[in-house]
Amino acid sequence: QVQLVEFGGGLVQPGGSLRLSCAASGFTFSRYAMRWYRQAPGKERELVATITTAGGTANYPDSVKGRFTISRDNAKNTVYLQMNSLTPEDTAVYYCNAMVGAVSSWGQGTQVTVSS
Repeated sequence: QVQLVEFGGGLVQPGGSLRLSCAASGFTFSRYAMRWYRQAPGKERELVATITTAGGTANYPDSVKGRFTISRDNAKNTVYLQMNSLTPEDTAVYYCNAMVGAVSSWGQGTQVTVSS
């Protein structure tokens, strides 16, 4: 059974940084692309980062490009999201996601709040 557990959220001041982690189990992690999404109150869930299986390619929407960096450690079955220059608009619950076969699996999410 696929399990994804996110860590690292919290309260940070504008301009600050956070690093999120997502520990994966129940599937062969190295064979699947991984994604981070976020959902702010009253808004739809938004894809913020994608990384390929070996970590060679990452993609970001314009809203986070240049500020967020996704990475992975296949030996640890973990994907990370480094978030810099955070703004209040980045406040959301952040989720990691894996599409294993035809099943899209999600973690429970971790809250990120950017506020002074």
